[in-house]
Amino acid sequence: MDPVRPATLSQFIENRTYEEIRVGDAAMLTRTLRPEDIQLFAIMSGDVNPAHVDPEYAASSLFREVIAHGMWGGALISTVLGTQFPGPGTIYIDQTLHFSRPVVIGDTITVTVTCKQKFDHNHHILFDCLCVNQDGLKVIRGTAEVLAPTEKIRRPRKALPALIVADRELRYRHLIERAKGIESIPMAVVHPCDAEALKGALAARDEDLVVPILVGPERRIRALAEELMLDLAGCSLIDAPHSHAAAAMAVQLARSGQAEAIMKGSLHTDELMAEVVATQTGLRTERRISHVFLMDVPTYPRLLMITDAAVNIEPSLEDKVDIVQNAIDLAHILAIPEPKVAILAAVETVTSKMRATLDAAALCKMADRGQITGALLDGPLAFDNAISMVAARTKGIRSVVAGQADILLVPDIESGNMLAKQLEYLASAASAGIVLGAQVPIVLTSRADTAQTRAASCAIATLIAHAGRRQRITAA
Repeated sequence: MDPVRPATLSQFIENRTYEEIRVGDAAMLTRTLRPEDIQLFAIMSGDVNPAHVDPEYAASSLFREVIAHGMWGGALISTVLGTQFPGPGTIYIDQTLHFSRPVVIGDTITVTVTCKQKFDHNHHILFDCLCVNQDGLKVIRGTAEVLAPTEKIRRPRKALPALIVADRELRYRHLIERAKGIESIPMAVVHPCDAEALKGALAARDEDLVVPILVGPERRIRALAEELMLDLAGCSLIDAPHSHAAAAMAVQLARSGQAEAIMKGSLHTDELMAEVVATQTGLRTERRISHVFLMDVPTYPRLLMITDAAVNIEPSLEDKVDIVQNAIDLAHILAIPEPKVAILAAVETVTSKMRATLDAAALCKMADRGQITGALLDGPLAFDNAISMVAARTKGIRSVVAGQADILLVPDIESGNMLAKQLEYLASAASAGIVLGAQVPIVLTSRADTAQTRAASCAIATLIAHAGRRQRITAA
């Protein structure tokens, strides 16, 4: 009788034939349930039972948390039978399962399959199947009957493709939940006269992030809300005849302290920003105004900030000092105490033929001299070296920033905008956009952005507004 054999990964997959198996022989497999396992099983099977995929529903259900599909454990039994014991050539005949308790995220399940009975006339084998969790508690028990292979099979183990669950909704939740539990702020929403602009403001309201002040043509806004069957409860409306007037009014509300943030609605960026940067009536500070995209990219292990991709067209060295300091200050608000800043260029060496490389070298030296504070800077770095340690090592780059950047400082608006949009549309990144350096944070999203993107941006604006409150209290 063979002892219990744990599953081991080798470069080959090999079976045990009917003749090689004895009654009492066994094999085992251990797996830990991850959130991605539940998501992938739901995608594969189409089983979107809220007990498995809806945390809010699951919290009020019998088990008080998300549980695995029952057949996830059953599939582990099939894995042992099909890949190890007996292995390739095995044909399923029958399976019975009894489920004793649920499997939750983080549970480690050990599957043991034991030969119970052999049938020489047809080469069938009956197996006892047992799944226990990390506490030794029984999860699943049952039996399986298979037609065992009679010929030896040994094949190279096929490498499976890497799978990434691009759950944008979950990643947007992560952005929004950064501001959960703090007091909502009054936000002037400028000209919310299309569906996504109005939905975004109301989504942020429903998340208790902001108290919307809708500034624009009142009759048009109310008609849109009625058409979309949206409730304007909790919102105040300020009538403004057109988008130019709405932008001016929103800036005035921010200057007077009646609004702690501004959100762009269905108007051109230039219309809003012209009022923001107006010398006498705008919201300028001593800092250069700049924009940051916050990107949650499924293939990157940390939140990525890209600046400036929306406001400064071709910033000078002096502009870049403020742009990078704005982003560093935002990183601190987001609880990144010492962000790593990669200053991007097309190459890693400094050359007088490429201004971006000269600016990068100067910015790094300015950081050394305390002209930029609160972060680690390195550059010039090409994009691959900024986000991939493998690429950086291959090129012989030694850097505390390379491969693990938190902030990407781009050379100009064109490169930054293309980079951010590529990550959003080709890499399924969840994004939020915010303007920094003004007296209040400004949610500056694209007219093509969804309500979800706008709500996530409002969460960041709320965090910035509260940081501003704390600074004013400290200064007083």
